[in-house]
Amino acid sequence: MRRSKFAHTERHGMDRIGWLRAGVLGANDGIVSTASLIVGVAAANTGPAEILVVGTAGLVAGAMSMAAGEYVSVSSQSDAEQADLARERKELAEDPAAEHAELAGIYVQRGLTPELAEAVTTQLMAKNALQAHARDELAISELTTAKPIQAALTSAATFAAGAALPVLTAVLAPQTWTIPATAIASLIFLAGLGGVSARIGGADIVKATVRVTFWGAVAMGVTAAIGTVFGVAA
Repeated sequence: MRRSKFAHTERHGMDRIGWLRAGVLGANDGIVSTASLIVGVAAANTGPAEILVVGTAGLVAGAMSMAAGEYVSVSSQSDAEQADLARERKELAEDPAAEHAELAGIYVQRGLTPELAEAVTTQLMAKNALQAHARDELAISELTTAKPIQAALTSAATFAAGAALPVLTAVLAPQTWTIPATAIASLIFLAGLGGVSARIGGADIVKATVRVTFWGAVAMGVTAAIGTVFGVAA
């Protein structure tokens, strides 16, 4: 089969933006929140059994919370998109000439001559008027459209995977090394996550790695301090 000379063969980070955002958010939250929870509890002189229970509970509760939160928030975005599309569909049916002029005006603002803008608008609206308006007037496309179920499942799965790492570290490390082992391992996991996500998205690897490890260290430091205060008070 002969390939068209206009075929688009490049791959961009935007192609993966939907699941990448949810996946990175879920894994990052799983590592940071669970590691911080374990470090804070361990700093309060809690035993291994209690640490395991707390870590496991944090993993399960966090995964469910991430799934519910992502589904609700992305569903709200999807509802807004569908409402905008319904409004645009109605306007196209009631006054196509005005919608044609509106779209042509958008292309003129982007740099096309009025004549070329008119020709482009005519051709695009003849093929799929709603799609043309959705993409160029509403900024809604297949790449950016909200996918609630995908976001919920991705966030829950990646949160659980991320949270399992500090839990396993805390379980396997000697009791006296629970805090440093969990903290160091989690920072390594976060650095790896930042590097991998940046690589997949085509972003700066060093910048992403420093960003996630810095805030992870801050979160664990704060919860360790709180755990120490309450442990001493007890």
